[in-house]
Order: sequence, then C-alpha cells, then structure tokens
Amino acid sequence: MRERVFKTAWFDKAARKAGLSDRILLEAIRNVALGQADDLGGGVFKKRLNDNRHRAIILAKADAFWVYTYIFAKQDRANIDEGELQAFRKLAALYRQKTATDLEAELLTGALKEICRDEQG
Repeated sequence: MRERVFKTAWFDKAARKAGLSDRILLEAIRNVALGQADDLGGGVFKKRLNDNRHRAIILAKADAFWVYTYIFAKQDRANIDEGELQAFRKLAALYRQKTATDLEAELLTGALKEICRDEQG
C-alpha cells in the first residue's frame, strides 16, 4: 500500500479512547482499499471497526492518501445524517485539492497525524 494514511487530531483522541491502535486503523484501510467498506460517494467511506462496535468516516484522495475524520459508537447512533454526509463530501473535496505541502503544514500544526507504517505496510 503506497497511499499515506492520516487521522485528524480529533479522530486520534476519539480512537485512543475507543482502544483503536494505528495497526488496527491501517488494517481497516487495507480493507477499504479492497472495497470492504460502505462507499458513501464523493470520496467518503464508512468503515466498521473493532468487531462492529464503532464506525469511522474516512476521506480519500485516490492513489494518494486516506484521512480518518470521524468516529462514532454503533450503540450511540445508527448512522450519520444527510446533512453530515454532505459536509463530509465537501470536506473530501477540499482534501482532494490539498498538495503534499498543505499536508505537511497540517502535520506541523498537529491538525493531522500520520499513522505510522510498519515494516510490512
């Protein structure tokens, strides 16, 4: 997998609270890349995590990167609503316009965190 994988600062905190390691998130992205996720259109994907207890919203820029953006517990809500989906599609469109320099700036400010790739990744 050559694409880079990021998580927002908010997602990082929420994922840690949910007990989701970077290794689990990387494996989930591999599954998303294989089509094992709900494609919500416009570069937005929904992936079930940790034995179906949580859902992640992931934004994609084809052949470049993935961004974990939002997480919610299945017990707290069934799904995102239409307004949220539209907002995530707009955010995905903004991320598709970002350059490598833009991403590096977000990494420096802490707005994004890169998920570390292990030797097999």
